[in-house]
Amino acid sequence: MIKYWPMPHNGISRRHFFYGSLLAGAVPAGGFSSTPSLKTLGFKSPNEKLNLAAIGAGGQPSADLRLAHAGVENVVALADVDWARGQESFKRFPNATKYKDFRQMLDKSGKDIDAVVIGTPDHMHATCALACMQMGKSVYVEKPLTRTPWEARLLTQAAEKYKVATQMGNQGYSHEATRVASEIFWSGEIGEVREVHAWTGRASWPQEMATVPSPSPVPDTLDWDLWLGGAAKRPFTAGDEAYKQFIVERNERNGRRGATDNFGFYLPFNWRGFYDFGSSLIGDWGVHILGPANWMLQLAPEHLISVECIKKNTLPPFTFPDELAIRYEFGPRPGGMPPVTINWYHHNGDAYLPSGMTADDARKIPGKGPQVGPEQGQRRPPTAAPTAAAQPPRPATTSGYNSIFVGSKGYMGTSGRGEGVGLLPGSRWADYKLPDPYLQRSPGANTGSNHSAHCRDWVRACKGGAPACSNFSIAGKYTEWLVLGAAAVHFDGKLLWDNAKGEISNNREANKWVKPTFRKGWEIKL
Repeated sequence: MIKYWPMPHNGISRRHFFYGSLLAGAVPAGGFSSTPSLKTLGFKSPNEKLNLAAIGAGGQPSADLRLAHAGVENVVALADVDWARGQESFKRFPNATKYKDFRQMLDKSGKDIDAVVIGTPDHMHATCALACMQMGKSVYVEKPLTRTPWEARLLTQAAEKYKVATQMGNQGYSHEATRVASEIFWSGEIGEVREVHAWTGRASWPQEMATVPSPSPVPDTLDWDLWLGGAAKRPFTAGDEAYKQFIVERNERNGRRGATDNFGFYLPFNWRGFYDFGSSLIGDWGVHILGPANWMLQLAPEHLISVECIKKNTLPPFTFPDELAIRYEFGPRPGGMPPVTINWYHHNGDAYLPSGMTADDARKIPGKGPQVGPEQGQRRPPTAAPTAAAQPPRPATTSGYNSIFVGSKGYMGTSGRGEGVGLLPGSRWADYKLPDPYLQRSPGANTGSNHSAHCRDWVRACKGGAPACSNFSIAGKYTEWLVLGAAAVHFDGKLLWDNAKGEISNNREANKWVKPTFRKGWEIKL
């Protein structure tokens, strides 16, 4: 048994000893609604219907709302600054009252709302969530929880103060494989982990533009000023011919020849690549891929030492670069865990493989070893010599993983949003027997990304069940250290983190990316 998690000597079981940080969101032994401290907070009975609302009614928040609703709950109000984009939910829930301004929705329909799904661009997450929480509304906020570390800490404090049910939309946290990865590590199978490598490919949306196109008319369906919210005022533009040509050439460079992009310059999706509105792939996919590392290694801003952008191909004026690498250094953590370095890459293909191990060596062998989560990224087994009539399938070119944990006794990988796990090389996984389950499983099917189970996990918490698995006591700290990587992109050298002050200690200029400057009238506080 690995030394990190010694059995308590007072007779308390391991399960209860680690309930707070390790079992948060797991189903308690007595089932949902069995956590007495939550029953006293005024949540609804599991037998009652929730009255749901949404801020953002198209795209991802529409999917979140549909899955939270699940044909069971009520949807009473919808707010979207773009009523063309919002039609997706407007048509699905025709009886819901429609708004453009979420503040009007809370003012006029607030008495009818129990819980709110929030899927605005990242720069408005904290503003919308805090307003809802201050009115006693439970919130489901899309990932990353916030654009900046300061906002993440604010929402962590707000959840503690207002005692509402919360969840961040990193649905891989609800997957069995994320829990299995922790159990494998805690069993001591790969020993001490001092190094993690995780990666994703280039962004699909346009980045690295050098100029902003001339202003163009604002669509009749869009309130551009409301879309900007707390961000600095600027003219609306849908792009121009030079921008469209930039997209065509970019797609060809990135192997997306023939791909079309029907999005404008800023919205409804390209905002992710802009410094003022998103955190690029760090917040979009990093929050998914690094989820198992955050859980099993108990990463938190109070243990963070530094963050550094160790590679970038360029530093565009208003968007993130396409290629970059970020390094986070954490000190020792509870349970005797040693310092660990987390490496994040924007890189096509495997950004890391163990020394002397090929991608084919690393991949799982189909039909061999435990099957956890959906089958993906597995290698073909050895075959007989090919014949003219039956050519063997083309071997995969990558390991099938997007995160690899380097242990003193071996390697472990996770894939997707955390929905796959295995030991490296594949031959080791083929002969491996999983440890006894330690963490209770999220209710719901363990297929795909577990989006539905993640949304319903939050609904159960709203009704008095156990805290959702990515509630803000977990998601707030996770987002706080993660999006510091977006701040590091702007500078060379290590940025040293002062957790007590919640700021960078060795670079005053960097702190403008830690705490945002809000446009007048949009300031927020507890």
